[in-house]
Amino acid sequence: MHVVVLGGRGAWPSAGQGCAGLLVEYRGFRLLIDPGYATLQPLLARLPASAVDAVYVSHDHPDHCADLQPLLRARVLRDRSVPALPVYAPTGSLGPLLAIDEPGLLDAAYHLHGFNPGDAFDIGPFAVRTWSLPHWVPNAGARFSVAGTTLAYTGDTGPSPTLVELARDADPLIADATYVDEVPAHVGFLSSAAEVGRYARTARAGAVLLTHLWPGTDPEAAIAATRQAYAGPVSVARPGVVVDLPG
Repeated sequence: MHVVVLGGRGAWPSAGQGCAGLLVEYRGFRLLIDPGYATLQPLLARLPASAVDAVYVSHDHPDHCADLQPLLRARVLRDRSVPALPVYAPTGSLGPLLAIDEPGLLDAAYHLHGFNPGDAFDIGPFAVRTWSLPHWVPNAGARFSVAGTTLAYTGDTGPSPTLVELARDADPLIADATYVDEVPAHVGFLSSAAEVGRYARTARAGAVLLTHLWPGTDPEAAIAATRQAYAGPVSVARPGVVVDLPG
């Protein structure tokens, strides 16, 4: 199994990098996680739109899902015989995004599987377990497990005791690190790299990949903040980075 980073910015893309987005590949199955702003281009540089087997969306903020819409266009407008793409997202979260195109154009392009954060289900070969994590909208952090390996992903989240359960023994933990040392009091519902280090240590995560960094954040400062509490491998999500996992 390996994880390909498509982007790692939070809120909006920078000149050279899209927002948080991941492609997880296992034995020919390709799962796209959080296709946010400007993640479609690096995805299409790697494989055709028709080669994506399923999509998981943690929540409905556009920096986590906006490029689902052009992905569906790229599938259905090129070849209407392409099978409907299974899309998993919190129930009701994608209605506005999927409604922006002309009525009926994309209806055959996807099969929407709504779920409630806290549900467990399978996506292809992956056993998926989700958690409701605090954000301004329903956000489903998730563990994706296959062949004895678990990838944990937070989506966007504020502080929560369930983060330790989500991250338990994960390799890797891919975590929201919007800020470096602390989240401003007036913001809330987001995480800092320093916080990620603390719950990764408690959860005994095997490695940490920081994502959703605020544009302009120094990646090395984020890594250093995580390492204040966590002694394992720490890196920052950058486009094109490939993380190889056992299994």
